[in-house]
Amino acid sequence: MTPGFVVLYRWRLHPGSENSFVQAWSRVSDLLRSERGSLGSRLHQGSDGLWYSYAQWPSAKARDDAFALGSVDPEAGRQVEQATAERFPEIVLETVADFMLPAVGGGA
Repeated sequence: MTPGFVVLYRWRLHPGSENSFVQAWSRVSDLLRSERGSLGSRLHQGSDGLWYSYAQWPSAKARDDAFALGSVDPEAGRQVEQATAERFPEIVLETVADFMLPAVGGGA
């Protein structure tokens, strides 16, 4: 497995903006994977009401280089911002084995 650089993002959304946020986040995530070298990401809402995204990159440099190019979808970026009531500082996690792959045996 390829190790990857993983970043945790967290947001509190405005009530009623969840669908817009998820759709826009999904577009950006797909484009970062297909056009900028991301290894993928996952999004979910926690029991605390916050939305969490774990994004994996081949390295910290690959992530920095991808974001230095600017937005992959400015309209989706605006939708994410409009849906966001509060954005928390990102957390850089240790380099890990590819957490994006499903568990052995296919369980989730």
